Amino acid sequence: MFRSLFILFLLVPLIEIYFLIQVGEVIGAGWTIFLVVATAVLGAGLLRIQGFSTLQRAQTSMAQGQIPAVEMLEGVALLFCGAMLLTPGFFTDAIGFILLMPAIRQALIKRILSNGQFSMHRQTMHSQPGGYRESTIIEGEIVDDDEPRLK
Repeated sequence: MFRSLFILFLLVPLIEIYFLIQVGEVIGAGWTIFLVVATAVLGAGLLRIQGFSTLQRAQTSMAQGQIPAVEMLEGVALLFCGAMLLTPGFFTDAIGFILLMPAIRQALIKRILSNGQFSMHRQTMHSQPGGYRESTIIEGEIVDDDEPRLK
């Protein structure tokens, strides 16, 4: 695990630097910086829209009495997507924009769930007259033993 993360943290910046240099040679440094900032701004706007959409689906699931497990995983994927889009560079932006597409993101989540890396159990809460679940009430009495010591 540590080895994989080390290689990832070493390779991604090198790939980003390579692409930034290549694009900068073709269109110039000013336009390259403009593109990096523009993709971050565009990505943040699209991420906001996708985040609200995922939040609405999660609220709908909860209103129906279901646990919004897939929506929660989509929220994690969107968090990762946001980190990729806000990281300066074209390689991470490409990964971020790919994860921003709902069909690809949901297919990736379903694949991860089917591989058994995560387990998901859906539960339905049934409404009862007193609330969603019966609760056990334990009656008690508070006894204040501190008064004799204070006098």
